[in-house]
Amino acid sequence: QVQLREPEEKRVQAGGSLTLSCAESGLGVSTSGGAAVAWFRQVQGKEREFVAQLKRGSTYVAGAVRGRFTISEDKSKPTVLLQMNDLKPEDTAVYYCNQDFSWGQGIQVTVSA
Repeated sequence: QVQLREPEEKRVQAGGSLTLSCAESGLGVSTSGGAAVAWFRQVQGKEREFVAQLKRGSTYVAGAVRGRFTISEDKSKPTVLLQMNDLKPEDTAVYYCNQDFSWGQGIQVTVSA
């Protein structure tokens, strides 16, 4: 279920950190029953690419961001978070939370040099 919200944009300088949540993208998610939750990102003019996945307590992070990005569950909300550290200009993209066939509203992340 997606709750429509105002498009969101987050800006940070290179080397900085940001945390995204599926909740702020308007997508309610649940990891019960082993359901997977993932984050993707898309640069204008390019295909959407996989960033990270959380499933049954295990995580998988794409090579381009491994060591800098972490996916985790915040059970207090509940929601799934994408913690992004040491951000680079090439991380600039629209980020999407995904579960099954549902997508949250994109969150624009802009990293300046």
